[in-house]
Amino acid sequence: MRRAPALTVLLGTVFLDMLGLGLIVPVVPALMTSITEDVAAAVFWSGLLGSVYGLLQFVVSPLLGRLSDRHGRRPVLLASLTCLGVDWLAHAASPSPWTLLVFHAAAGACAATYTVVNAYIADVTEPGSRAQAYGLIGAAFGLGFVAGPVLGGLLGAVDVRLPFVAAALLCFANAAYGWFVLPESRPGDPSTPVTLRLANPIGAIAAVLRRPVLGRLARARFCADVARMTHQSTWTFYLTHQFAFSTTQIGLVLAVSALAGVVYQARAVGPVVRRLGDKRAAVLGSLLGVASLCGTAFVSVPWLLYLLCAVGVLGSLGGAAAQSWISRSMRADEQGTVQGALTGIGAVAETVVPITAGLAFGWSLTYASPGLVYLGAAVIAAGSALLLAATPDVAPRAMK
Repeated sequence: MRRAPALTVLLGTVFLDMLGLGLIVPVVPALMTSITEDVAAAVFWSGLLGSVYGLLQFVVSPLLGRLSDRHGRRPVLLASLTCLGVDWLAHAASPSPWTLLVFHAAAGACAATYTVVNAYIADVTEPGSRAQAYGLIGAAFGLGFVAGPVLGGLLGAVDVRLPFVAAALLCFANAAYGWFVLPESRPGDPSTPVTLRLANPIGAIAAVLRRPVLGRLARARFCADVARMTHQSTWTFYLTHQFAFSTTQIGLVLAVSALAGVVYQARAVGPVVRRLGDKRAAVLGSLLGVASLCGTAFVSVPWLLYLLCAVGVLGSLGGAAAQSWISRSMRADEQGTVQGALTGIGAVAETVVPITAGLAFGWSLTYASPGLVYLGAAVIAAGSALLLAATPDVAPRAMK
């Protein structure tokens, strides 16, 4: 693996970023309720803030990815971290939901962490080592998100706005860390054109989908994202309804699953993908995800639930393998552009799926079995596996 020190620094950047995001998870409902002074209004504004953030991320991600190809990865990443820090400070100080909407929309328009990290990994690793690197990045994300809510809950007990101040300070520290320590992975190319066709989300996504291999991989990733977010959006509600789990039990399940995923992605994903290859590992991971979702749809005893969680953790190798495969399916000078388009595709799922899955789950509680939502997610995940299996592993072509 080339430039190992750069990868180590990037892992630290990712961990700090996710730690800051995790800090605010436990206290968002309390903050929004204190600002709006009404629970229903707090729920509405929280949903609106999330949707606007996802919408702006969808609109701007392709442009940010293109700019990282033109000007380098570091400037775009540092700007993104700084904007997010300003957003968290606004959360800590704002007396009005309208102010939060403006700042959160601006943060969504600057959100480029995923785009730049994925492109950066492709810049600094050899193709055969990318799955391992993406596994390590996934472990850093997971570890930061495990530690963040714990610390955020403790700080929130002192003052509901304190976790947002801490998250802002982490963002600014992360930006400073990146400024002084993180090397540029690929010098920008001033000749890279920033055209409306490739900088707007519709044109950028259409250009990706037109490519035979990359288009199939993008569709497979979208299906996987939809299945994953359907599970995440309804998981705690399902545990409460199906097994009458307490908040402590739910937290324990989430923490153990997350920590198991961290260890697995850090230690095992790289060797497994090297042995199987990106394509076979991606298909296998998808099929394990299908099995986990199907089993969850019909599970009736808690011990079997834990077994299914373990199967889901094993299936997480599919994400790293698919990302490695995607990075090999494009040229070095278009990594940022394509990763930006893929982030835009993911933002569509992040905007639509939580609302849709929540409505479907609520409907199923009255008219069907709550497991029906997971069965639907399994069908979508199976579509991802079929797309991956049908995609040839060939050299990349230029984006036209």
